[in-house]
Amino acid sequence: MPTYRIAPSILSADFARLGEEVRNVVAAGADFIHFDVMDNHYVPNLTIGPLVCAAIRPHVQVPIDVHLMVKPVDRIIPDFAKAGANIITFHPEASDHIDRTLQLIRDQGCKAGLVLNPGTPLHYLDHVMDKLDIILIMSVNPGFGGQSFIPEALHKIAAVRQRIDASGRDILLEVDGGIKVDNIAAAARAGADTFVSGSAIFGQPDYRAVIDAMRAELG
Repeated sequence: MPTYRIAPSILSADFARLGEEVRNVVAAGADFIHFDVMDNHYVPNLTIGPLVCAAIRPHVQVPIDVHLMVKPVDRIIPDFAKAGANIITFHPEASDHIDRTLQLIRDQGCKAGLVLNPGTPLHYLDHVMDKLDIILIMSVNPGFGGQSFIPEALHKIAAVRQRIDASGRDILLEVDGGIKVDNIAAAARAGADTFVSGSAIFGQPDYRAVIDAMRAELG
């Protein structure tokens, strides 16, 4: 039985009460805090940076899972490591040298991962499995919260699960985009073990009820 992790995305939280929001969602059972960084360049939106990461770090003990949707990516990685990130993932399209970027993240003391968009081919994984701690499959196109799950992502999750299993390495398989109570089990059956969910959790009054319902679906 795999260990499942729920990673609420603070993109959907109330930013006027962010410290309280992250404390409450961790108290409700969150395993990670997912932190979406958008630059209005690689993706058509602008969100939050290292200062916000540093601000929430004292409020939670769980890992902060930083997803960088920025280009170029290398320059900002040390800032997030200093701000308290535990996991840093990026898009291969945002790096000129993927192997070097993964090593940079690890050199900063963080776990490193690649993010694959719906249209990103899997060949980016071919020569870097030894540097990956996590692979994130986007089940929406990145840039905005609240989008609907793209079913084709299930095939990609399954294909990546096969690669992870064949590698024999301990690599988390995360899925992000439109994850909610009624589709989390399908993502798990396809092979995901870590689930990012934003509006499905933060859009409800009782965070624990949603997280408990997700765990019930996971069995």
